[in-house]
Amino acid sequence: ESQARNKYTYFASVAKKEGYEQMSALFLKTADNEKEHAKMWFKELAGIGDTKENLAAAAEGENYEWTDMYDGFAKTAEEEGFPELAAKFRAVGEIEKHHEERYRALLKNIETSQVFEKSEIKVWECRNCGHIVVGTKAPEVCPVCNHPQSYFEVHEENY
Repeated sequence: ESQARNKYTYFASVAKKEGYEQMSALFLKTADNEKEHAKMWFKELAGIGDTKENLAAAAEGENYEWTDMYDGFAKTAEEEGFPELAAKFRAVGEIEKHHEERYRALLKNIETSQVFEKSEIKVWECRNCGHIVVGTKAPEVCPVCNHPQSYFEVHEENY
């Protein structure tokens, strides 16, 4: 179901680029159906927990991908004479390593109650309206759009 969903999403992009809007929409509709089928089976297998459990599971999955799966793909590609493909597998492995680190950092933030409160001053941004607040804690409610604290994140500009 998950593979079919991704495949249909890719097919929808092609259909849209080729001018087949209706067919694109049908691919996307079917992809959404496949997503719901996958979710149903995943729930039956107890694969969805609370956010802490999901972050830990995601980190473990990413760890497997960069330490075992992509490393194995790279070794096989080299053995079969595809060094460029091996390099690409290793590059994707590095991305997966970053994903693992990000999930573990987010999990630590929950475990240490530092999602919406930090020990040092930060710039907080409302993800809904863009309102900026400077301080150690995100406001309980955005004073501009009234969205709850859960919409705030630490604002980092890297450009």
